[in-house]
Amino acid sequence: MEIVIKLSQFLLSLSLLIILHELGHFIPAKLFKTRVEKFYLFFDIKYSLFKKKIGETEYGIGWLPLGGYVKISGMIDESMDKEQMALPPQPWEFRSKPTWQRLIIMLGGVTVNFILAFVIYIGMAFAYGDTYVANADLKDGLLIENKAMLKAGFKTGDKIISCDGDQIVKFDNDINMKIIMAKEVLIERNGAQLTIKMPIDFVDQLSKQEKSPLVTIRMPFVVSAVTDESPNKTLLSKDVIVSLNGQKTKYFDELKAVLQSHKNKTITAVVLRNQKEVQIPVIVNPAGKLGVQMAGLDIESLEKLGYYKISKQEFSFFESIPFGIEKGKNQLLGYGKQLKMIFNPETKAYKQVGGFAAIFNIFPSSWSWEVFWNITALLSIMLGVMNLLPIPALDGGHVMFLLYEMISGKKPSDKFLENAQMVGFVLLISLLLFANGNDIYKAIVGK
Repeated sequence: MEIVIKLSQFLLSLSLLIILHELGHFIPAKLFKTRVEKFYLFFDIKYSLFKKKIGETEYGIGWLPLGGYVKISGMIDESMDKEQMALPPQPWEFRSKPTWQRLIIMLGGVTVNFILAFVIYIGMAFAYGDTYVANADLKDGLLIENKAMLKAGFKTGDKIISCDGDQIVKFDNDINMKIIMAKEVLIERNGAQLTIKMPIDFVDQLSKQEKSPLVTIRMPFVVSAVTDESPNKTLLSKDVIVSLNGQKTKYFDELKAVLQSHKNKTITAVVLRNQKEVQIPVIVNPAGKLGVQMAGLDIESLEKLGYYKISKQEFSFFESIPFGIEKGKNQLLGYGKQLKMIFNPETKAYKQVGGFAAIFNIFPSSWSWEVFWNITALLSIMLGVMNLLPIPALDGGHVMFLLYEMISGKKPSDKFLENAQMVGFVLLISLLLFANGNDIYKAIVGK
């Protein structure tokens, strides 16, 4: 069932992004009276799952879910329709339109992608608000167990102050990406500030270990259940262990350290039970454990226990607009930084470029509209940025040649554009094989 939920989210998000992107080309083309021969979701190589001709346009769904397309008359694109291009230009063809109209048609897809992302972020701000823990409220710092982070010089209890001078105000999901993209991270440790220079190959280091968050909030040890084999039957579900052998164990990482130093011993534990502190003896087994299961707590439960204060900001419709725009801008700039890192061989980040399997895996196994829309907005930004790259066969390649034409007053020959399209197509296929090859390699080696 989980795979069905992930697949449903993946296909719904992909279909939405493709249809709206192609509509971004289709609508201005029709406004400028340019004939659109086909409008397809997915590719219809050899045959299509569905097709229907309405007016001059054939609408359909292909069988290969690797994208979609609109076929515009008189345009050198992936169809490589040389027969049509050999005929005299017709008034309804793309090549017959003024340069500025052709530019608008080509920019329509990525424009819709960016608008969609900003609209989603605005809608999410209005529907869900903004829930977070203020960085200032993380008095005892963060839990840091990621091996690459520890190697870089971080320690549990560190408080992240800023990344490349960008002040960290909120603790949320974005903080991990900010650390990954940073060259320098300013932390506070034991009341003193310290700058940690991030390794140039930090992303590559992360790829060589088991996946784990870079930083997380520190959690208390709350008993979920006592196993049948456990010698500690005096512990009850929902007990919060706050002290062991006279040492405060407010957080689980502190408790682990005490247990490891008292293997095969009976020590005194202080637990918070029904809002009262109770002393009980506990037996530490040879592995340095108590033989009980730890409960995973959400942020609301942690707030009730007095560990963290949740900040909740709600927005009216008009208040959600600037918040959503700021969120979209930050995501756009962040993805630009990721691309820059990928194209820098020293970072070795190119090893982590993923294909469709990587995109599929970012969707959760349980349905959440909030998560779905957040992922879809990010994918929309990624699709827009990638399509703007100046590679022939992508929108950015067409835009590059149109700008050359506008500046120089000379239009590249059809032969040149055909050759450029072929080069771009080969390059795209190579990138596609590389990205999806990375997915296959990771699946085989388990990383």
